[in-house]
Amino acid sequence: MVSTTEIENFNKNFDVVSVFIEHNEEILLLHRQDHKPQGNTWANVAGKVNGGENLLDALIREVEEEIGLKIKKENYTYFKKYYVRYPGYDFLYHIYHLLLEERPILNLNLEESKDYKWIKPQDALKLDLIQDEDISIKQFYNI
Repeated sequence: MVSTTEIENFNKNFDVVSVFIEHNEEILLLHRQDHKPQGNTWANVAGKVNGGENLLDALIREVEEEIGLKIKKENYTYFKKYYVRYPGYDFLYHIYHLLLEERPILNLNLEESKDYKWIKPQDALKLDLIQDEDISIKQFYNI
């Protein structure tokens, strides 16, 4: 269950940060390794926020760890927070946006992901996406 308003009896276990990295009207999606939770699905760069870490610092760390990019804080724009309930736990899912003028050379972390692609948001909806990723894509891109 995903909601933009707090879910009844919501008990946050952790926060997750995610980012739509966009260039030339395409977004970057990573193909998750099979051994990862919800493996073999496509998703944005994302990850859990460590204790004591603020959201933006966590996002900057995740972007660097997963694709090797160092991007300044001021380049990110906060989009929305979702309340997410999966069986057994609740978490907050924070989504940012990063618009790039040039397509970067990525250094993909092969422990996390096995591939990546740049794709139009409407075409991304045809992929096997990580659970509920379609909701945020539809809302952000008004599809």
